[in-house]
Amino acid sequence: MNAWLMSLMIIVGVGLGLLLTPPLRRRLVSAPIMALFGRAMPKLSSTEQEALEGGDVWWERELFRGKPRWDALLNTDPPRLTHEEQAFLDGPVEKLCSLIDDWRITQIDHDLSPAAWRYIRSEGFFGLIIPREFGGKGFSAQAHSAVVMKVASRSVTAAVTVMVPNSLGPAELLLHYGTEEQKEYYLPRLARGEEVPCFALTSPRAGSDAGAIPDSGVVCHGRWRGQDNVLGVRLNWDKRYITLAPIATVLGLAFKLYDPDHLLSGQSKRGITLALIPTDLPGVSIGSRHDPLGVPFLNGPTRGHDVFIPLTAIIGGEAGIGQGWRMLMACLSEGRGISLPALSTGAAKYAARISGAYGRVRQQFGLPIGRFEGVGERLGRLALEAYRMESARRVTLQALDSGLRPAVISGIVKQQLTEGMRRSVNDAMDVWGGTAICQGPSNLLANAYRAIPIGITVEGANILTRSLMIFGQGAVRAHPWLLQEIQAATGDGPYAERLIAFDRALFGHIVHVKLNALRSLFHGLTGGWLASAPRGTDGALRRLYQRLAHASSNFAIASDLALARLAGGLKRREALSGRLADVLSHLYLASALLKRFEDDGRPDADLLLLQTSVDDSLHQVERALIGVIENFPDRIVGGLMGLLIFPWGSRNRAVDDARLLALAERLDGHMDDMQRLLGGLYIPWDEREPLAQLENARMLARRAAEPEKRFMRWLKTAQPPVQEHAIQAPEGHLQEAVDAGVITPLEAQRLQQLAQARLTVTAVDEFPSVCWINSSKERAA
Repeated sequence: MNAWLMSLMIIVGVGLGLLLTPPLRRRLVSAPIMALFGRAMPKLSSTEQEALEGGDVWWERELFRGKPRWDALLNTDPPRLTHEEQAFLDGPVEKLCSLIDDWRITQIDHDLSPAAWRYIRSEGFFGLIIPREFGGKGFSAQAHSAVVMKVASRSVTAAVTVMVPNSLGPAELLLHYGTEEQKEYYLPRLARGEEVPCFALTSPRAGSDAGAIPDSGVVCHGRWRGQDNVLGVRLNWDKRYITLAPIATVLGLAFKLYDPDHLLSGQSKRGITLALIPTDLPGVSIGSRHDPLGVPFLNGPTRGHDVFIPLTAIIGGEAGIGQGWRMLMACLSEGRGISLPALSTGAAKYAARISGAYGRVRQQFGLPIGRFEGVGERLGRLALEAYRMESARRVTLQALDSGLRPAVISGIVKQQLTEGMRRSVNDAMDVWGGTAICQGPSNLLANAYRAIPIGITVEGANILTRSLMIFGQGAVRAHPWLLQEIQAATGDGPYAERLIAFDRALFGHIVHVKLNALRSLFHGLTGGWLASAPRGTDGALRRLYQRLAHASSNFAIASDLALARLAGGLKRREALSGRLADVLSHLYLASALLKRFEDDGRPDADLLLLQTSVDDSLHQVERALIGVIENFPDRIVGGLMGLLIFPWGSRNRAVDDARLLALAERLDGHMDDMQRLLGGLYIPWDEREPLAQLENARMLARRAAEPEKRFMRWLKTAQPPVQEHAIQAPEGHLQEAVDAGVITPLEAQRLQQLAQARLTVTAVDEFPSVCWINSSKERAA
């Protein structure tokens, strides 16, 4: 026995000596592992490498650590608009919304009105992000998003028109990468609306694979503005899905640059490059339109044949050659983090607000339909989605306004919030029923419903974003050690230096995995009651922080086991990567919920909303982790993952019915509470407006709730006589109820007004059928 113990001690001692002697450890342990690691990692293309390196990392790094430092989240400043930004929302944005008739835009003109176009250009809507020194507004990301969200609640067409020039396009690219001459010329003209910009990236032959675009430019000499022998580029391109292309005056273009005659350098292939092209040049084709599901924002193809531009038209001049993809990846995070989340959140809040009102106003079986549990469940989900989406929108904007460009988080909010818009609008359609499926000026949902696939598809389809980008880019950029290991194993520097760097990262990674495995198992066994939480939190709020920290440790160990076992093969396991992306996404959404609650001053009225929303996100985290474990290709590693993460089985249940029904009441609650939940929308008060009519009906229904109950009870028992030649509506017996002393004359008047308002709100638009009948007869003949 002593001999066995001595042998074991010798083995352990040799192992420790090996690990604690860096030169020996590097030679015998790290070097072979580095070689294996280098072979296992797929060779990244230059576009993939630049995509991975684009933007910054922020809170996602803390989630990958498995032990988030809450100060990194909570120390960012709460959202605030300046006086000028708020005045713009209350003035020009309100005015623009009043100029918009969405029915006329979508069904008659298929475009904004000339008055709306003039107002957008003259009031600086195209210059929201352009600094004041160039004539723009110089607004924060918060203000930019608030403008888009408010306009989106009125018209998706108008919102897309406003957001595209302020998103990924010439203005943003010029701000970050343009030469001084380019900035001085273009930015004031863009801010004043003298130039209408578009940006052309997507090619019919490449789709989302920008590295495969066939659009090309060849360095050559040509004629420019009356001068011969100007050194420049001859371009040929074929692009589609380009918003504002039909009317653009300046076109941003992504293309591959070639220099076969070595006029610039000895390198023939110069890479993806960006340029600004006046659309009146010979060979430029614009004007045709696509029809994106009847949401008629100006979107169309653009083509160019033998278009010559000087080198000064390249964004950044000669220094910008070959830097196009890096430029796009750096700027894309801002566009994804602002525009589409704003549009989606606006749609979700709008769906929640009008559905809450409709649930109060519309009656079936003598009761408001919002009182039925089936409808109440949908209304509760609408409230939950609106609260969660607004939280994610606000917190992401805080990061952007602090100077960060969080690429992974921008991908998360783009994918998750557009999906949230899909769920919200679909739930609202179910609440509204037949009223929502018949088109007409009074239909408040049809255009939002048609717009759902557009947000989900543009700026990277959600399938691609979820299955390839969120976890793939997040694991490389936000993991504490992985990027260092990749760079050391696959880099081009001296081998000795790379080996030292790899050795340091490898053993740092090993310690990281051990700690996360122990942390995950410990929290699993103890229910996360000892997990970290910020100082000054207690009770229910502290418990939410602890559960989120526990979920972060589970995500960290699941990520490390997946990366260790599958390495570069995880890139091809898109379903598995997508589930891990769902985990990371909902961890971020839950974090944003907590941050918003803190920023709002921990209002007691929102505690149920917070708890329910966080519970739902943590339930989604658990479902995704179970999916990872059940589908993991290595059953042993999958079993180990399950043991560490769920030692007692799954713990986070789906949100129960009672809480969803309680949340439904928030959609018809006190105006101050409802404004905090659903603020930032355009609400017209012209009595001819369908939304104003709905809000008026809601107000009447709330005010007449008690007398209506008395009247309906009396109506069931009194059995008043049937009136000949009359539709037997309850309001036909109001006078009899007054005579019987059931209601007062004033209450009868209010009930009569409510009855008329209900008819107005629930009315379905009608159209002459003669043209359709004749058309049908012709087809039949």
